Amino acid sequence: MNDASAFESALQARSGSACELCGAGGTLSGFEVLPAIAEASPDRCIYACETCLAQYQGTSDLESKHWFCLRDSIWSEVAAVQVIGYRILKRLEGEGWAQDLLGQIYLMEDVQAWADAVTEVASGDGEADEVVTLDSNGAQLFDGDSVTLIKDLDVKGAGFVAKRGTMVRNIHLIGDPGNIEGKVNKIALVLNTKFLKRVA
Repeated sequence: MNDASAFESALQARSGSACELCGAGGTLSGFEVLPAIAEASPDRCIYACETCLAQYQGTSDLESKHWFCLRDSIWSEVAAVQVIGYRILKRLEGEGWAQDLLGQIYLMEDVQAWADAVTEVASGDGEADEVVTLDSNGAQLFDGDSVTLIKDLDVKGAGFVAKRGTMVRNIHLIGDPGNIEGKVNKIALVLNTKFLKRVA
């Protein structure tokens, strides 16, 4: 994933120093919306608070009431904000209000394709197949699973080595079958699935 921090000032100016999802102030950071592309830009990023990012990435529980904010932010002119909002609403569509909002919104064709890209991949016959994420033993991984590391991993930039056998709980699938997101030493990391084993 490209580093959204390179666009910090542009995102701050665009958002008015407020979370583009819930409107909160405080600690905000840029976040590139997957799937990443070769040439990153502020248009592929959102500026969001820790609460929104943690719930979106699955490092904390999804709280339905928090996302009432999407009743306003889903109408943002920023496509990246629309994409994140749509993905959250799809995860909450068992809730009546979220289902109603999904029925009201309309995304441009390219934005809809972007929003769907994290859960689907085009197959050779042109139809969409579910992305399946497998661990090192070929076991399928799902959001919320726990995994262990099968080798020591040097975490560049964080100054520590994630040791073999370390448990990573409540992982989040990111639509890339070769990687997942999870927290090690309270730091959110993207981890390669070939170094992971699912805990039954």
